[in-house]
Amino acid sequence: MTNHNIEDDRSIRELITELAQRQADTQTQLDMFLESANRVLARSAVLDDVVQELRDSTEQHQRNFEQHQRNFEEHQRTTNAALQSLEAILLQLIRIFPQT
Repeated sequence: MTNHNIEDDRSIRELITELAQRQADTQTQLDMFLESANRVLARSAVLDDVVQELRDSTEQHQRNFEQHQRNFEEHQRTTNAALQSLEAILLQLIRIFPQT
């Protein structure tokens, strides 16, 4: 081999070594990116579950509130009806037993 060929072989080996190192660095960066992306996606899935649970809980609380509101209104109606009945009874008693 000539001196020129030996230098060419060294240059080629150096280039191949440099390319191999760059490829390894790129693979490491890609692996880190994929790991980060997987963590972000996992967190996103957890947050999606939390948001859905909050929505469900809010809807249930709204239904409970509406039922309590209906119950309150019904109790109010029955209480008012009872008060009216008591008032009518009291008026009758006043008519029957007027004060002297």
